[in-house]
Amino acid sequence: MMPDSPPLIISLLINPATAGSLSLSQWELLVRQARCAGLLARMGFLLEKQGINIPVQPANHFTSAQVYAEQFCVSLQWEIRLIKNALKKVDIKPVFLKGAGYFIANNRAALGRVFTDVDIMVDRDQLDLAEQALSAAGWMPSTTLDAYDQKYYREWMHEIPPLQNYQRGTAIDVHHNILPLTCRHCPDSKKLLENKIDCNGDWLLSDIDRVIHSAVHLFHEGEFDLGLRDLSDLDLLLNEFSIQEDFWVKLLQRADELNQQTPLYYALRYTHLILQTPVPEQILKASEQQSPNRINTKLMDALFLRALMPDHESCNDRWTGLARWLLYVRSHWLKMPVYLMVPHLLRKAFRRVLGKELH
Repeated sequence: MMPDSPPLIISLLINPATAGSLSLSQWELLVRQARCAGLLARMGFLLEKQGINIPVQPANHFTSAQVYAEQFCVSLQWEIRLIKNALKKVDIKPVFLKGAGYFIANNRAALGRVFTDVDIMVDRDQLDLAEQALSAAGWMPSTTLDAYDQKYYREWMHEIPPLQNYQRGTAIDVHHNILPLTCRHCPDSKKLLENKIDCNGDWLLSDIDRVIHSAVHLFHEGEFDLGLRDLSDLDLLLNEFSIQEDFWVKLLQRADELNQQTPLYYALRYTHLILQTPVPEQILKASEQQSPNRINTKLMDALFLRALMPDHESCNDRWTGLARWLLYVRSHWLKMPVYLMVPHLLRKAFRRVLGKELH
């Protein structure tokens, strides 16, 4: 369970209206925690909505982050247009994922969200054509990828190697699924594409699939630098979509269809435990039926309740580093069988020592 006194940023994500009573030292701590979590702009917008009077010094930090986030949205809109134009030449219409998808749909999860690359999804049969079209428009694969890296992405992963625009430095991740092909719970990508929706002329995953993809991304990943931001995304998506008729029941049913019951269970559990997301009790109980055993759940609590905090000294304890390392190893165990995982992790460790880590 969460400690009696959660980190300051957690308390304010739950109830930003309480920020009015913060001392100057608490404001300073909030800025540091929010920056580490990638939530500085989002927190600024939430406090602004509450009409909180922020002292000048911390206000400067929030304002700067908000201005940057707003400028990022302008650049993102232009980047999306260029991607669509490039793929239109080969008659491919991509599905925009994650942050770009939230932006296009004007989801609450787009609030103050800044990211480093645009994620798109196309049918696997269209990958080569899509890559050629994007390369012709200036998005090129890294020249530092060796034969192993190429094999890793093109045979095992759910995306091709990242593409970077040689003029603007912007990046695209081209997906054909939401989990690696070597993952034992990899969903049928055709089911995702069959359920895509049109949003003002752009294709997105359905609302429910956007939630599931967000859960899959967070709870299969091994890096938690922005874990709390991603959990906040889930909280905002669940709150936004929960007004839809039979949303919760349909969410559980869709997780069954895509074989993603476990990441959804963790998403519902930890948004509820950490951010007090109002998940109906009967839905939590129904989700628990698909959960690992009680001992496993206690272990995951010990890991995730630490790893999902901002990577700031005020939010860490003596076990945080170990928790994040174990979840890093777990992410690779989920992604690939042992005979691939062991040499892959050894190779990653060696390359990290050399400063050449890519994925």
